[in-house]
Amino acid sequence: RSVLCVCDAVTFGPLCSGNSDNSRRQSDSRGQGHYGARRGDRVHKGLDIMCTDGSTVYAPFDVTLHGNVIVYTDPAKAAINQGINLRGEGLCFKLFYVRPDKTSGSVRKGQRIGTMLPMQSVYPGITSHVHVQMCDKSDPTPYF
Repeated sequence: RSVLCVCDAVTFGPLCSGNSDNSRRQSDSRGQGHYGARRGDRVHKGLDIMCTDGSTVYAPFDVTLHGNVIVYTDPAKAAINQGINLRGEGLCFKLFYVRPDKTSGSVRKGQRIGTMLPMQSVYPGITSHVHVQMCDKSDPTPYF
């Protein structure tokens, strides 16, 4: 049973400075960035959009901010253990590895949301990226 949503026409605007076309993380020494990629005994439930450490992260469309995301329980990953819950265009989604400037209120498309965290300090050699995950863990790829 499929559910059709008027949000099918939604496309994410640029998420990260220096990556205006939302290029995706492909294969690197740490794995792959597509939705459904294997992570040992787990499955990757998001889409990785390339973003250099320290870059500015932008609202992909008009959004409201709905608090912090805690990504990990492992204290060794504290340097990148932040993110933000967002809603907009009928979508509910999370961005991982972002230090948000604020965690409530609204942000217009193209305005700054926060800063890409230092992924290389935790995962040396990985393609640094923002992880986009839908709240229901469905595939975000059609929105890109």
